[in-house]
Amino acid sequence: MGIPILILLLLLLYLNPHISYEHQTSSFSSHSTVVDVKHGPDSVVWVVQLSDLHFSVHHPDRAIDFKNLVPAALSMINPSLVLITGDLTDGKSKDLLVMKQNEEEWVEYKNVMDDVVKRSGLDKNIFYDLRGNHDNFGVPVIGGSLDFYSKYSINGQLGRSGHVNSVTLTLQAGRQKYLFVGLDSTMSVGLRGPTNLFGHPTDQLLTEIDSELSQWDSQPLKPMSKISFGHFPLSFSASSQSGKTLKDIFLKHSLSAYVCGHLHTRFGKNLKRHHSSGHSFLSSQKFFQFNLHQTPSEGSKNCSFGAPPVEEFWEWEMGDWRKSRAMRILAIDRGHVSFADIDFKSGSKRTIILPTFPLDSRFMSTSSSHHEYECEHMLPSSYETVRALVFSVSPIVSVVAKIYDAINGNLETVVDASMTKVEDESSRGDLYVVPWNYKAFQDPSADRFWLQIKATDIMGRTTMTELRPFSVNGLHGKVSWTWKEFFVMGCQWGALYFPILWLALYFLLLILLIPRAFLFFSRKQITYKNVLAAKGLISVIGLVLQELCRVPIAWFGFLGYIFYLILFPWFAGQVFTDGEDRGYMTYMGWVVKSSNNKSNHDYIGSPDVMVVVLPHLFFVVLPAIFSAGALAAERAVHRDKFLSISGKKKDDNSGLDKSVRYDSLGNRRSKFHFGAHWIRLILLVLCLVICWKHFKNCRSLMKAYEMNPLLHFPVYALSIPLLLAYVIHKTKRN
Repeated sequence: MGIPILILLLLLLYLNPHISYEHQTSSFSSHSTVVDVKHGPDSVVWVVQLSDLHFSVHHPDRAIDFKNLVPAALSMINPSLVLITGDLTDGKSKDLLVMKQNEEEWVEYKNVMDDVVKRSGLDKNIFYDLRGNHDNFGVPVIGGSLDFYSKYSINGQLGRSGHVNSVTLTLQAGRQKYLFVGLDSTMSVGLRGPTNLFGHPTDQLLTEIDSELSQWDSQPLKPMSKISFGHFPLSFSASSQSGKTLKDIFLKHSLSAYVCGHLHTRFGKNLKRHHSSGHSFLSSQKFFQFNLHQTPSEGSKNCSFGAPPVEEFWEWEMGDWRKSRAMRILAIDRGHVSFADIDFKSGSKRTIILPTFPLDSRFMSTSSSHHEYECEHMLPSSYETVRALVFSVSPIVSVVAKIYDAINGNLETVVDASMTKVEDESSRGDLYVVPWNYKAFQDPSADRFWLQIKATDIMGRTTMTELRPFSVNGLHGKVSWTWKEFFVMGCQWGALYFPILWLALYFLLLILLIPRAFLFFSRKQITYKNVLAAKGLISVIGLVLQELCRVPIAWFGFLGYIFYLILFPWFAGQVFTDGEDRGYMTYMGWVVKSSNNKSNHDYIGSPDVMVVVLPHLFFVVLPAIFSAGALAAERAVHRDKFLSISGKKKDDNSGLDKSVRYDSLGNRRSKFHFGAHWIRLILLVLCLVICWKHFKNCRSLMKAYEMNPLLHFPVYALSIPLLLAYVIHKTKRN
């Protein structure tokens, strides 16, 4: 029996499962627009980003607040574009377990957006709303009857049916251009949640993005600022079939920034990430990035005017409207990109200030800025003034720029200067400037000097920005992730899924097979006395796994269950919003029928299925194995102690528990019995917790995919509870 198992294990170790992904082959072409931004100021453009609205029939306050707060804010800000980066509707039931499209939510979204456009006074054509994973729950085919996004979204109404939409903003009669490229990387077949979590850019999509970002490269213009916007952070974006990623395209074009949503603020507000080329393997995009700011490898300094730009870009996740009521203003001032996040939870804002130069050293493109600093002849005239955009519902009477020096640990004011408004007969917004000697602030420290802007309106109300460190040298300020922020931004989950999965599966197989092999081939066995002598965790684990092998049905049951998870479907469920066709899920993804029922989409939703697969392995299967082994080990220890006290032979089982109860008045025996009783009770409670966790997961899957556990996933649902019940029965005391 042992030889076939070992042969099968060796085959698994070298087996590389063939995974064929069915990718979208959309016939929709990209949509490109050129907008001539009229009126002043002629050096800066700004746009508004909103994300993760999650309009829901169960939470009407989200749409109500949006309708009440956003129109006035947009009217005051008067942006050139309004970017809504996905998850327009929620698509979840009240208990959050059923995730599919709800047309009532889409009707509400359309009505609210129509009202927002009308009351803001903005042109509807400047609104770009992208599809998010929630907008894709249970959609079998884009353009079909269940694709409410195409019917009710602004993009859908305006005929922007492509997966890539670009808009070029031009200033000064076309002499300056700012390119914005939006992308829809949701999966081609919209599975229901929770296995619809990742962006899935295809090779075709990457080619289209590359083409749109290249459209102005051949023209002899000043360096162009390029911004891309999408729903998914790169840490939750899979690679294409050929292995290419969005990061590869963005680095090639040296984006100023990629702005996105998806993660909300539940993991932190510092969900930002700097990407660059030329970094080491361990910190590459393949698996991890340990630092928020990624510094490229040193290269030769090229100060010629035709030198290629440094390959780098920022990724900025903005938070959500759903709970945070967040809005972002992003400005590009002569190539310098800055942003300000506004929190509407406390109500509307009367004045909003966005400093556009100098940039916040924590979130600036430091490589290009440092390159400009090293090549002094390349320093543009934009360095000669401090600038800020000021938006207000009331006339502004004064704007003051304050610069503080923190060299001694305290903030000392070194600049306190009034700013003047850039006059224009018909201005899109108010830009305030003040001259300064930027050379006086060149310093090897990126957080020595701090900027703050203060504005006072005609009513005497003052508004101040938060303190921002700046560095004219192009050095990056100190900022780091919390562990939760690293978890969602620094880990490349698309690349990590299969390594984690196979390590987990190999580990589960090894902890079952190695103790069995020792029992079969070796005369040495771990006993309770060995554990007491060793006093180590390894010896305890060895005893636990060894005793599990002495319960053959349980041992073979766990081993067979692991092979079942590897070789067979886990369950069959309803993956679309409506319809009778069911798909089945394996650890590699879902296999579902196409809309014409003539072919299958093989293994879609990978690595999205990791949200089901990995928790089951780590929080159900693994603890179940150790709990079963611990019950068997507790029984063996109890038996050894009894034999040592009673003097009976090891193979004499008669009266074991009866004698323990009979001699319960003896001090030595009573302590032993009391301790053993509580150890077993704790293990039984642990088994109940594992079963509760497992049944809770099964209930979620039942509702999510409309399944009957006895029909659609009996092995997945019942194996672990039955194995634990058997071990509990087998190790009980008569």
